[in-house]
Amino acid sequence: MLTDTERRAAADALAEAERTGIPIDPLTTQWAAIDVVDAYEIQLANIADRLKSGALVRGHKVGLSARAMQTMMGVDEPDYGHLLDDMFFFEGDAVPAGRFLYPRVEVEVGFVLGAPLSGPACSVADVLAATAFVCPAIEIIDSRIRDWKIRIADTIADNASSAGVVLGGRRTPLAGVDLRTIGAVLRRNGEIVQTGAAGAVLGNPATAVAWLANTVHRFGVSLEAGHVILPGSCTRAVDVRPGDVVRADFDVLGPVSIRFS
Repeated sequence: MLTDTERRAAADALAEAERTGIPIDPLTTQWAAIDVVDAYEIQLANIADRLKSGALVRGHKVGLSARAMQTMMGVDEPDYGHLLDDMFFFEGDAVPAGRFLYPRVEVEVGFVLGAPLSGPACSVADVLAATAFVCPAIEIIDSRIRDWKIRIADTIADNASSAGVVLGGRRTPLAGVDLRTIGAVLRRNGEIVQTGAAGAVLGNPATAVAWLANTVHRFGVSLEAGHVILPGSCTRAVDVRPGDVVRADFDVLGPVSIRFS
């Protein structure tokens, strides 16, 4: 475990990397004693700084919600990060690729809450009742750690590698929709690069949302009406470069696309 001074230094290093576009060495090599508790405290320190500067929390994202990713990272549960207002891009906008260091995209079923969700006993039924609608989403992930050489504490401290969100324009109510069987196809410049199904996310993406509500409850946080919740990717992440156009087509939910300038 780190000291408060070391946590502050790690938070400042991540913030400076994002500000300057110059990646840093893994926190797990700079501060070998770092653990998951430290990592969340570092994340929260940087989010608190952003809020003091006028940013607003518009939702949360769940990461490492696929079993294969948990196995790769040596963990047995997901992680989470914050979605701030300046992370959202409109579909059809040109996303400035130079804003990111190592951008990748993931395909997700986006949840928009119509009512608050709070732990400690939030269930899938509670998630379904609180969800106003779901929509197709592309998450842009990035790492302020050089060359994505991350371990679990690195990504948690780095706001779960959050960078951007693009929501599709079609709202789909949950009535009659089996979230587990929603398939998705991801295309980059017209070529299919990934396919998947939402059931890869803890068996049901609503399970990831319930996990999130119960986890943030430990920090006195509830998920608010109007918040966007990204439960985790149903495909592998795909690298993107300037000039790329990515499009995700979902069963039932429809398409979402974005272009990187």
